[in-house]
Amino acid sequence: MSIKRRGELYRDPSRGKIAGVCAGLADYFDMETWLVRILVVSGVLLGMGWFIVIYIAGWFILDKKPSPAQKMKSNLKSKIVSSDKNTVPDVTSESIKVKSRIWQAGEPPKQAFHDIRHKFKKLEKQLRGIEHYVTSPEFTVSREINKL
Repeated sequence: MSIKRRGELYRDPSRGKIAGVCAGLADYFDMETWLVRILVVSGVLLGMGWFIVIYIAGWFILDKKPSPAQKMKSNLKSKIVSSDKNTVPDVTSESIKVKSRIWQAGEPPKQAFHDIRHKFKKLEKQLRGIEHYVTSPEFTVSREINKL
């Protein structure tokens, strides 16, 4: 049995309807956002008013989820500081989540397959460019100049 490590709990206002608390909980527990919203609304309608108190507390306590641009910027800064200048950031290393049950977060298998094919086509294009450069006379000349 493998234990999946969860990330940090944030609220996600970009995907949220009011403050993004349900969207953040859905990300944290790897569930669909609509299911978490239904559970919260059902709890409120069934007379469990403490759901409202917890939601408002989550609104004020939880930090906003950092945007992908902020994450990439911080990752690039750490890579630049920790490595040499020849390192190229790996943009295609994002993982694709495939959902096996309807309540789980992620992409349907058909969409995930499409995304994976797109990534492989992009990688193949990059590889062809590298191969074209390595087999070109320009590469040979620059290598000979660097040997001097």
